[in-house]
Amino acid sequence: MAKEQGKDRLGRGLAALLGDEFTDDEVTSHAHGVRNIPIEFIRSNSLNPRKQFSQDDLAELAHSIKEKGLLQPVVVRRISGEENAFEIIAGERRWRASQLAGLHDIPIVQKDVSDGEALEIAIIENVQRADLNPLEEAEGYKRLMDEFDYTQEQLSATIGKSRSHLANMLRLLTLPQKVQAYVTEGLLTAGHARTLVGSEKAEDLALSIVQGGLSVRQAEELVKVPAKKAKASAAGAPVQDADTRALEQDLSRALGLKVNIRHHGKKGGEVKISYKKLEQLDEICRRLTTLPDSEVY
Repeated sequence: MAKEQGKDRLGRGLAALLGDEFTDDEVTSHAHGVRNIPIEFIRSNSLNPRKQFSQDDLAELAHSIKEKGLLQPVVVRRISGEENAFEIIAGERRWRASQLAGLHDIPIVQKDVSDGEALEIAIIENVQRADLNPLEEAEGYKRLMDEFDYTQEQLSATIGKSRSHLANMLRLLTLPQKVQAYVTEGLLTAGHARTLVGSEKAEDLALSIVQGGLSVRQAEELVKVPAKKAKASAAGAPVQDADTRALEQDLSRALGLKVNIRHHGKKGGEVKISYKKLEQLDEICRRLTTLPDSEVY
């Protein structure tokens, strides 16, 4: 129960870190416990779930910081065993923009938290602020579930997202790496990517969506086409008996090529021998034309 209460508290975001009396908008340089330190004392957190930082967004924030100053402090913790060294828990984007703005000192709030708590807070703070791309968001959810034993229900209550949203985001992690790269680069939205989950041709379909600039609705229709064709093909394929399959295998082994036998009832049937090289075709012709008369029916 205590653990769940802790998760509820973390779910309230950055304000929960700074004390119950403050909201995110109210955290300014006048907040309790805030002090300024040289910006070079601060280091980024390698475990931060957010890996992509838009240079345009950073430049825009840097301009705002030049005009109005950094209104919200960066939350840090002291790095053990090092003097004047602090690691960011929350606020890396503000820290980066402050460097672009040329600030020498920035306001910080120091918190004493464990490695696990720091990671947990970093993930939740980023997810709540919608600062992550879809895959970073999904990875954040997965880490909270894997490393901190969150259930989807607890996550939903903590970060204010529906369980269906969580499930849909987690499914993105099952996509091929190439498709995930399109999402990370912003070429595919999460909506596009969700249409490809479970498709055997996800990479080819993703490329078609990107090249064609398709909408999510168009992507859904595109994904349905190969599925319909596969279903129709399976429905039209004749059911073979065990003897026919065994004969196909015997002929395939003898020729070293794929052989398909199709019976058409009283109308007879057909034998299909597939080849990939002209040399294989020459070998088939040689065998057929050199059969003794007694073996030709």
